[in-house]
Amino acid sequence: MMTRLRIGLVGAAGRMGQAIAEVAASENAEIIAKSDLGDQITSANADVLIDFSSAAAAEAICDAAMKSNIALVIGTTGHSAKEKQAIETAARKIPVVFASNFSIGVNALFALTERTAKVLGDDFDLEIVETHHRMKKDAPSGTAKTLAEILQRARNTKKMRHGREGMIGERERSEIGIHSVRGGDVVGDHTVIFAGQGERVELTHRASSRETFARGALRAARWVIGKPAGLYDMRDVLGMS
Repeated sequence: MMTRLRIGLVGAAGRMGQAIAEVAASENAEIIAKSDLGDQITSANADVLIDFSSAAAAEAICDAAMKSNIALVIGTTGHSAKEKQAIETAARKIPVVFASNFSIGVNALFALTERTAKVLGDDFDLEIVETHHRMKKDAPSGTAKTLAEILQRARNTKKMRHGREGMIGERERSEIGIHSVRGGDVVGDHTVIFAGQGERVELTHRASSRETFARGALRAARWVIGKPAGLYDMRDVLGMS
């Protein structure tokens, strides 16, 4: 039987925080502390901190985890360079799982995107389209950014095109297009398009429930406990690294 997981949850009132609280019992986990601000979390008796609050709280949350010397799982996106630096600093002292998406299916999409880009080579134009609910604050999504990074490495390019408007000329072969759609209550859709001459390949993941992400976050939380200090992602958690 799995040991009961004791969690300090930051961002408890948000959509993901509520989803984690709803599935915790079925995953043999208990939320022993809740907060919506990193500097208000009491984590001394927790095994791990899970953060789904906001990027702006990153420094306070990292400080709280380091002071209590416990593992940290971060699922927020849209971090600034300074906030990312705070996470990297914390990872030198405690184990941190920092992931743009905790869905197993999305992480399979990451792997398939990397493989497909290598197989198809430079003859296909690359585009990413992501759709989320109207309340999402950052764009593009963290998942879309991860997909873009995968394609950038595959193509050895840094050129990104965020949407198109006006007389912009022909599409450059080296650019990667990335487009954000917002509306309704869409949990999260991501499509990677490989457009060639006479054919097109599309890889799509659609999330219909936040429960998928919540269970992934709890899996990451259980996995990271006891790991050496370091910065990990879901590929590590799933053994895909």
